[in-house]
Amino acid sequence: MADQRYRLTYRIRYALKHPERIRPFLRRAWRDLRFRLKGKRDHVSYYREVMRQDVASDPRKAVGSASEEGWLALGALQFDYLVEHGLRADHDVLEIGCGNLRAGWRLIGYLDVGHYLGIDISPDVLLAANRTIADRELRDAEPCLRLVDDLTFDWVPDARFDVIHAHSVFSHCPLPVIEECFAHVGRILRPGGWFDLTFNATSGREHQVLHEDYYYRPETLITLAERHGFDAVFQDDWEPRHKQSKLRLRHAEVAGSGG
Repeated sequence: MADQRYRLTYRIRYALKHPERIRPFLRRAWRDLRFRLKGKRDHVSYYREVMRQDVASDPRKAVGSASEEGWLALGALQFDYLVEHGLRADHDVLEIGCGNLRAGWRLIGYLDVGHYLGIDISPDVLLAANRTIADRELRDAEPCLRLVDDLTFDWVPDARFDVIHAHSVFSHCPLPVIEECFAHVGRILRPGGWFDLTFNATSGREHQVLHEDYYYRPETLITLAERHGFDAVFQDDWEPRHKQSKLRLRHAEVAGSGG
């Protein structure tokens, strides 16, 4: 049943039931075609162009929030979950795909001075993040923002972070990008620390939509994480809160010892 969505008849029926989604889909399809004809086929250059256009339209919508209220609510949801599950003010935190600091501004205000680092592949959204820091008067918290073009973290010292957070990042990444992250992120995660990430979960065929949205079976990512030395736990209590699913990764030897 899950694979019926790939049949043309299913797609036609879906479009007839949801006519309001046809125009946005066609706009994205046209954008996808233009980007690929312009040679933006690798993930970083492609998604930088997506973010450049989306930020120019509305920085809030560029990170998946349809309104200011939605932007604030989703940031609060991420922040509250981290605090409920062990985040302390003295932790050093890395936010992968920090965007315009939807959750980041709350983290910056909560953490001790200099304990927040946000990275993103989009220079345009990082400029919007600078604006958020100024608007929220968080400059004295000394947050650090960095532009990156991969997830090897080769410029980061060993065991640098207690908590690593990636919300709605791997939902937009092909599997080789996720594996690149898993292969390197363990080096910069402290013993006893954790890495929270969200993703689009599917029980059917893994797939992507217009090179922007990627869907994975949880067991695929769990197996991949284990291959790179992590214990990965599906966060059941996150499921009622958000449409994406969440995993928590810890170093396998620490998780196995009860640390």
